[in-house]
Amino acid sequence: IKQHEASVHVSDFMKTTAALTAGLERIPDQLGYLVISEDGVLASAGELENDEQTAAVMMQMVRTASRFKLPGSAEPPFKRMSVTLEDFVYMVTVSGQKVFVVKRQNNQQEPIST
Repeated sequence: IKQHEASVHVSDFMKTTAALTAGLERIPDQLGYLVISEDGVLASAGELENDEQTAAVMMQMVRTASRFKLPGSAEPPFKRMSVTLEDFVYMVTVSGQKVFVVKRQNNQQEPIST
């Protein structure tokens, strides 16, 4: 019975992980993703697979940005945040107690000034 209980728990974990990452797999130009909670990385794939350092940096950025509340507002200060670098962009979404980070190819071109 113990082995059956263990396989049920693993199965439940896999279903939960699949539910967390279902939409992330289909994002165009995504290079990888992280699903993070206060306890650590819940799921990861692609270039961000097992990337604890990026997870820690993104969580710190979310914590810092969360401190900037508008006076009198009960709403969270933000739901989405983008970190744009030359070749790629990190798209960060906060939902419930989880932070979803997607690394995407940066296809935006700089405006050409004449």
